[in-house]
Amino acid sequence: MSKAIQEAQYAFERGEIPIGAVIVLEDQIIARSHNLTETLNDVTAHAEMQAITSAANFLGAKYLNQCTLYVSLEPCPMCVGALYWSQIGSVVYGAKETRHQGAGQAIYHPKTKVIGGIMAATAAKLIHQFFESKRSLN
Repeated sequence: MSKAIQEAQYAFERGEIPIGAVIVLEDQIIARSHNLTETLNDVTAHAEMQAITSAANFLGAKYLNQCTLYVSLEPCPMCVGALYWSQIGSVVYGAKETRHQGAGQAIYHPKTKVIGGIMAATAAKLIHQFFESKRSLN
């Protein structure tokens, strides 16, 4: 999870919402990313989506059933949908998504294991700092 939070810090430094993700296979990071929605002008460029694409390219396969995604914030419904289709083996997230109703009700693949709250305070603090800095600019 610390590597996902490190990716979130990179996003923060680049003016992106600070969410980071890494995908691990057999104790090796095979993909890492952070939000790129502002950089790419793409509302789908979430950290998870970028990491899924990178991991699939690394493996040369679309299914990630042997992999674990570590992400600093609970995935949104769009990302959970992509994770569903990738058949990701496990999802480990930090902070709970509290702003968007329904995020926690998204449906993962039946075989996906989900664990939340890992380093949650650290991940949440980064997100709060980001939005506080945006509010102070306005």
